[in-house]
Amino acid sequence: MKRLVLAVVASAIAAACSSSTPAEPGPIASGSVSATADKPSTGVPRNWVAHLVGDSEVPARETPAQGQVKYQLSADGTELRWQLISSNIDNVFMAHIHRGPVTGTGGIVLWLYGTPPSGNPPGPGSGPQNGVLSSGVAHASDLVNALAGQPLSALIAEMDAGNTYTNVHTNDGVGSTNTGPGDFPGGEIRGQNRPAGHDNE
Repeated sequence: MKRLVLAVVASAIAAACSSSTPAEPGPIASGSVSATADKPSTGVPRNWVAHLVGDSEVPARETPAQGQVKYQLSADGTELRWQLISSNIDNVFMAHIHRGPVTGTGGIVLWLYGTPPSGNPPGPGSGPQNGVLSSGVAHASDLVNALAGQPLSALIAEMDAGNTYTNVHTNDGVGSTNTGPGDFPGGEIRGQNRPAGHDNE
């Protein structure tokens, strides 16, 4: 009888230890990609990252500013969480995901900072920014312009293809534009979003 009880307990412990449910990794919940035309759902957490610098802007911008962004999809593919960090940058008033290649520019498809979605943009001349610029959760209903009305998987497919970039815009609100760091309304730092597996983050 004792052997039977021990066998049952051992079996229960083994089952609990083999659970595939991942722990939540800090502020960004773990998730997995939803099914798209070329990326079937695998049940494995997936992320996208980008390093943002002035040299990646088109045209390139001379600036000491830098940034880092991480995106992660929910398990059911309906939510895309992000956290955008910036440093050595002044007068940020907007940030977005744009659809476009490394060598070109493209339209906004998701707002990350400014208005919408906040409704209270900081405006030109907002001063220095270091640390977390924005974080949040996006849904299909948040997609705009070329992706408006489409499922979130449409954005994920573009991100998987390397056809999106994160762009941070600045404006000092004084005189002419593009006068230097803190005054590049078209974008001061940007980086192409790329898939990043959870094993090498």
